[in-house]
Amino acid sequence: MAGSPSKDASILSDIPVISPAAFASTRFDYLIVGGGTAALVIAARLSAIPTITVGVVEAGPVCFDDPLLTVPGRFGDSIGSRFDWKFETVPQPGLNGRKLQWPRGKVLGGTSALNFMTWTRGNREDYDAWEELGNEGWGWDGMLRFFKKSETLHQSSPEHQAEHQSYFSAEHHGADGPVSTAFSKEYSVPHQHWHATLRNLGLETNKSHFSGSNLGAFTSLTTIDPTTRTRASSATSYYLPNAARANLHVLTDALVKKINLEKNHGDWRATGVSYVCGNQFFTANASAEVILCAGSVQSPQLLEISGIGSAEILERAGISVKVANPNVGEHLQEHMMTAMIYELDPSLTGPDELRSDPTLFQSAQHAYETSRSGPLAMLPCALSYASLPQVIPSQPFNTILTKLPQPRTPRDTVLLRQFIQPRRGQIEYIFDLGNWSPQYISTPGVRYGTLLMMLQLPLSQGSIHISSGHSLTRKPTTHDEPLIDPKYFAGPHGALDFEIMNAAQAFGHRICRTAPLSSIIRRRVFPPEPQSLAEDEDEDFRPWIRASCITDWHPIGTCAMGGREGIAAGVVDARLRVYGVKGLRVADASVMPLHICSHPQATVYAIGEKAASMILEDRGMGDNKPTKIGV
Repeated sequence: MAGSPSKDASILSDIPVISPAAFASTRFDYLIVGGGTAALVIAARLSAIPTITVGVVEAGPVCFDDPLLTVPGRFGDSIGSRFDWKFETVPQPGLNGRKLQWPRGKVLGGTSALNFMTWTRGNREDYDAWEELGNEGWGWDGMLRFFKKSETLHQSSPEHQAEHQSYFSAEHHGADGPVSTAFSKEYSVPHQHWHATLRNLGLETNKSHFSGSNLGAFTSLTTIDPTTRTRASSATSYYLPNAARANLHVLTDALVKKINLEKNHGDWRATGVSYVCGNQFFTANASAEVILCAGSVQSPQLLEISGIGSAEILERAGISVKVANPNVGEHLQEHMMTAMIYELDPSLTGPDELRSDPTLFQSAQHAYETSRSGPLAMLPCALSYASLPQVIPSQPFNTILTKLPQPRTPRDTVLLRQFIQPRRGQIEYIFDLGNWSPQYISTPGVRYGTLLMMLQLPLSQGSIHISSGHSLTRKPTTHDEPLIDPKYFAGPHGALDFEIMNAAQAFGHRICRTAPLSSIIRRRVFPPEPQSLAEDEDEDFRPWIRASCITDWHPIGTCAMGGREGIAAGVVDARLRVYGVKGLRVADASVMPLHICSHPQATVYAIGEKAASMILEDRGMGDNKPTKIGV
């Protein structure tokens, strides 16, 4: 945390340290694999019961004092750093054979320590779709209390609301949860024009976007401590206040190699995990459960390495099949994003200038350290969600409807209903300062702004699996990167995604040509504007989308809840228990059976809260109040 080294030193000195050997010799009730967003929620809630001993194994370091993580305006700077797993996809034919970077957090706090701190919630229909598939308790009404349980909303003043459209409805927010959510004190110039611009295009300001509908424009909340103006992650919110608990043990810089399974009376049971720390191998045991919270990339990887997954994939990799389930690693869904770049008024200063100009950065750092203000205190908060009929003209939209494939599964049936559901914000738009595209090379001295467009409910589905490339010499391990294949724009479903992205991109350009936002924009530079275009001719963005589309870093579904179809359609049941194994659950974004029209951070926290509640219920300790001892 810039500007408060003595406080940082105090924080670090207060964190208990346990050796890998001491961790291995501890008698745990619950072992949690991964120390990320949902993991630390579960660890905090379970360890609130003094008779329950909890262990957490995290591959990354513990860090509370690096400005890359703590300073809001440094968002994005930690990508590619030591705090990032630095994953990448396999080549994507639908993206001209490109590989995409897939950043994931490798630090205590996981991706909640790396993300852009956006705090949004999906629509009622997003979660009701999960329950419609047979996952009881996962609809909007069942999830709302867990959303609220995770959060403390710091309300904006009437003056702030009038100036920045920072509206909220208190009844839909939490008032005493661990995660602080707050509005920024100040905003960039584009934000000041956002709401009026969207209104001129028919997208009204949504004054209650946490109430079950996020359609329209709004000023988003962020996971920021309102006093220190530093990031609130699961590590700062759930772990740090509870770090001194004698029954909570967190081991960092330790990579789990596999989940240990034993067969007893014909049933497989998870008994613990094997992990490596330095060059030494250890085993830790759990008498009650192992809870896998390694995320959408590594949760399926660990299941497969441990013998749970597709028999064909496991046998090809030389791994003995313990529980055959072809759904492990499948049903990967990811928000797809484009970044359209504009040259702005030269008087504006954005993150690009701070990174390239030491004098500007020093001035911004001084403002942040002395008053928690200025560019380093700002975040991109100008958001808008729109349904397809709101942004795609009726004729191309009706053509898209005629190409919808016939559903083959209940999941397909629910997913395809998005196209006739006007309450789902299937396209997200964000505009802010800076060049956000990895493809476009900035010209020094030029000021840029970026219009981000994200497809929220993709029809494309991919997979994440272990590699079999070493099977002749050795079995794959967690040191090997999994094969991440989102299958962007692949097959008939992907072709439809591609058409939707092209049609919705035109509306994004309209946003930037509409006053008052257009008043600060000089020209579009990526893709360059066409030199000539007939008045009735639509611009074709398809070549540019193939060449520039990137991930939105929101992967889900690779250990999905199976609902009423059970193991035939998923990896875990509605209580997040892995099919075919006792004492093993998964609790992270991978369990989501269908994507949501939202940034997933708040939903993953709610998944952690709900998982902890169900674990305690199954232990006979509903509502976190012990009613009996034992499992």
